[in-house]
Amino acid sequence: MERWKGRVALVTGASVGIGAAVARALVQHGMKVVGCARNVDKIEKLAAECQSAGYSGTLIPYKCDLSCEEEILSMFSAIKTLHQGVDVCINNAGLARNEPLLSGRTEGWRNMIDVNVLALSICTREAYQSMKERNVDDGHIININSMGGHRMVSSADEHFYCATKFAVTALTEGLRQELREAKTHIRATCISPGIVETEFAFRHHNSDPEKAAAVYESIKCLKAQDIASAVTYVLGAPLHVQVKEYFISLLLVSIVGLRISYPS
Repeated sequence: MERWKGRVALVTGASVGIGAAVARALVQHGMKVVGCARNVDKIEKLAAECQSAGYSGTLIPYKCDLSCEEEILSMFSAIKTLHQGVDVCINNAGLARNEPLLSGRTEGWRNMIDVNVLALSICTREAYQSMKERNVDDGHIININSMGGHRMVSSADEHFYCATKFAVTALTEGLRQELREAKTHIRATCISPGIVETEFAFRHHNSDPEKAAAVYESIKCLKAQDIASAVTYVLGAPLHVQVKEYFISLLLVSIVGLRISYPS
């Protein structure tokens, strides 16, 4: 991680959970981290905590609604003006709505597509263009996916959400292929955790907190810090190594699956 000191990372959905843990970890390693969310109060608090802890990096809160392309483009413009551009893009933001395939509301489906698929794709495009115009050839784009992006779960509440995460799996592979065709050494990685104990389930089942709590009580869950550790592992891999997919789950002991290749 030494080579990332002083360089700029964007972390979407940085106010809570995995995003907050990733932002903290990167600041600890000396990076300038732009953490974005619709509500930046918690990011501002985290930034103050990082400063008080004496971390060598900096956390810069940025208010952005990822369902609005204009706000995403404005954010990248601000990053260019203030910090030259993005070297690392962590597409972490994601959400789930209780909208089954047979009875779900179009509004809920559209919301999941806007954040889980379109925002991720827009941020990826803008991050790549930022790297390209500055001749950054060692950048990294990391998509925080889900095991739901590789297998369907049995709950109807999750089916459309899983479809958006299957899209993330496909988009990451497509990105890897396009980066290879562009003859760049910018790397692309998909990190797919199992159940992580965050606020995710409580937001997903916002009308039934008992159901949300049961999700985390039913199994020994991963922690947000486990995913942050996976991110720093991936970023810290030697330049000739690309971690294509990183699966992480917890069943009595940690089980991690890696697919590693050589960047073109």
